[in-house]
Amino acid sequence: MTRRCDTPSVREAGNAPDSTLGERAAHALLEYREGRTESLDAVVREVTPLLWVTARAQGVDRSEAADIVQNTWVQLVRYADRIEEPRAVLKWLLTTARRAAWDAVRRNRAEAARRADLPDDDGRPAALPDAAPQPEAQVLDKERDRILWTAFRELSDRCRELLRLVSLADRPDYRMISAAVGMPVGSIGATRGRCLAKLRTELDRMGGGA
Repeated sequence: MTRRCDTPSVREAGNAPDSTLGERAAHALLEYREGRTESLDAVVREVTPLLWVTARAQGVDRSEAADIVQNTWVQLVRYADRIEEPRAVLKWLLTTARRAAWDAVRRNRAEAARRADLPDDDGRPAALPDAAPQPEAQVLDKERDRILWTAFRELSDRCRELLRLVSLADRPDYRMISAAVGMPVGSIGATRGRCLAKLRTELDRMGGGA
């Protein structure tokens, strides 16, 4: 596969203080191809939460999501010299994680169907005690999550959308968020603080602040 020429504009955009996440990822790929890994290390920290959310959204569990995210980065390193358009690397990462999650869900469903077709064998030894969280812990976790999401739904549409976007990365892309919610970049931080304060108030009112 022939690689397209890397234009200086990609590097300039990736180094700019107001660069987007996609531009930083493209810049990091070019740097990695030349043997410099610092920019890619930073992008890994920033994009990993996005890949995690993408994988989990398809229905895989936490362990599978972690494996998918790790393997996605492995695939990027393996095919770094074959990605034709550096500007598309962020989309490539998200698509790779999403497809891997779809494959995992299909495998899990096929395995569950196969197990359901197996006859019961009363002669097998009794199963060992399960090391999974005990039912009471699961109940508490579910109740905590229920309270949190109930409080979250009490927020305005704008607050809910803003908090969702901000939570997707360690260093949110405020320019992208500004375009998505129609809010000036300079107002995002203060508005986020007010939305979180409202959420805390709702949690306290519902007894879930702890």
